Amino acid sequence: MNTDNLLVAYFSQYMDLSPAEIEVIKNTDIIREYEKNTVLLEAGQVAKNCFLVLKGCVRRYYIQDGEERIMDFYTENDPITPASYVSQTPSEYYLSCVEPSIISSGTDESTQEFIAKFPQFVPMFIKIGDQLSVKKQLSFDNFKNQSPEDRYQQLVATRPNLVNRVPQYMIASYLGIKPESLSRIRKRLFS
Repeated sequence: MNTDNLLVAYFSQYMDLSPAEIEVIKNTDIIREYEKNTVLLEAGQVAKNCFLVLKGCVRRYYIQDGEERIMDFYTENDPITPASYVSQTPSEYYLSCVEPSIISSGTDESTQEFIAKFPQFVPMFIKIGDQLSVKKQLSFDNFKNQSPEDRYQQLVATRPNLVNRVPQYMIASYLGIKPESLSRIRKRLFS
């Protein structure tokens, strides 16, 4: 699939696009391909872009006591708005590609220009923002109130594709446990 068509497919989930609107999307120069391990945002850097993962996987993590602590994974159709992008303060975490990825990115200026030219997209952006907010709140609540084993089962149930795409040590970090603990959980659940 052409990379422009990935963005058209994403927007089509939220609104019916006219041929003219499809052309507008295809003519934006906001899609890039990134290699595995490409760092999109470094800790200490002020984020200039927000992102939309069209294909691939990105992890959000910080370094604590010399160890990587993974906070989230973003895969196809997941928007990423770094806190640093909103606050314009140095980021506390990193964003890095777990696998080769195709990502749409935008700046505050480019988004404002796009909305000024094409106001018909505003309701779609609001809907995407609302859905993202609800998803993150539910994810945080579940994560905070569940045991590591329950969190792993929830991950397998809601994002089975992720468990097969991401190295197990990253899954363990995301769950807040050591890889050996994840091995024990997996053994208990699947043997």
